[in-house]
Amino acid sequence: MPWNTPTLRQVRSLVRDAVHGQLAGSDATIPNSVLRVLGDAQAALCFLTLEYVDWLSLQLLPDTAETEWLDRHGDIWLVNSDGTVGRKQATVATGTIIITGSQPGTVLPVGTLLGTSVVTATYQTTQVVTLGTGPTEVAAQALNAGITGNLQPEDNLSILNPPIGIDQTATVLLMDGGADIETDDELRRRILYRIQNPPMGGSADDYVNWTLSYPGVTRAWSYPLEMGIGTVTVRFMMDDLRADNNGFPLPQDVDNVAAYLDTVRPVAVEDFFVEAPMPYPINLRIINLNSDDPSTRENITQSLKNAFFQKSKPGQTWYRAWSDEAIINAIGVVSYDLTASDTVMPDAGHMPVLGDIAYGYSN
Repeated sequence: MPWNTPTLRQVRSLVRDAVHGQLAGSDATIPNSVLRVLGDAQAALCFLTLEYVDWLSLQLLPDTAETEWLDRHGDIWLVNSDGTVGRKQATVATGTIIITGSQPGTVLPVGTLLGTSVVTATYQTTQVVTLGTGPTEVAAQALNAGITGNLQPEDNLSILNPPIGIDQTATVLLMDGGADIETDDELRRRILYRIQNPPMGGSADDYVNWTLSYPGVTRAWSYPLEMGIGTVTVRFMMDDLRADNNGFPLPQDVDNVAAYLDTVRPVAVEDFFVEAPMPYPINLRIINLNSDDPSTRENITQSLKNAFFQKSKPGQTWYRAWSDEAIINAIGVVSYDLTASDTVMPDAGHMPVLGDIAYGYSN
């Protein structure tokens, strides 16, 4: 709390004392008296006003603001890669599917619905296409925004009500790029970073702000001069969109972010490079854990994941002390021994990530 709000009991006492001080010979503490009822009612109104002021004080700064007010801060401070302001909205997955059939020349109209079952429409074609003599590619997109629209190559989709001569089953060639709406925590970090690092016409922090404005990007780092004088190197993570890849961007993500940065970077930059960090697993061995049970192990794993998320970045040495801090802060951990040491990254592109955790007891 930003300040110590008086309790309702304290406010009532203050109001009763005020009544007694203003009206000579009166006593607002007598039960069921008119003065007491009026005083307690006034005290309740004062208390609610103080509670509102207390809550409002939290909304005036983005580090403590709730969702609605946080969006107000975001609208003021942030411009996204698509030109919108504030919170990054969910995006739809787009890509290409492959259709086949028995009658070449059959037309598949734009807006043809597809789904993961014959009764659920979750995708649609975005172009008119004529079936060729073999497999034919068709542009398509998800109907609903979010990462749930992303599919793996070779996944199958059902064409709802296909024209005669076109098979009902389509194969996914690519269906990607769907990102969920930005969370409060992600938006808050981006606002605070923007406030603490205002635009400077192409500084290292500007590249970070530009990269974070791209859909799906959750963390970013900029390294001027890494590739020589006049160069800038940018690396980034997509912790939600690429959760199945431990948050590391795919090649198409790197290409998309690079294409966007090329539209906003200063022309004076000789060259810039956009890369995905390379994971460098940090393996740990924990022995003599005071309570070696599945629940404690899960707490340790989650605490370590949080520590790697907060402290890890490309080229960053991973210190044993950071592992110790995460383990001892896990619920259920009182004592343990850790077999580990400081780990230096082999180069600026490698990034420490949590590897295997082994448990045991000393002989």
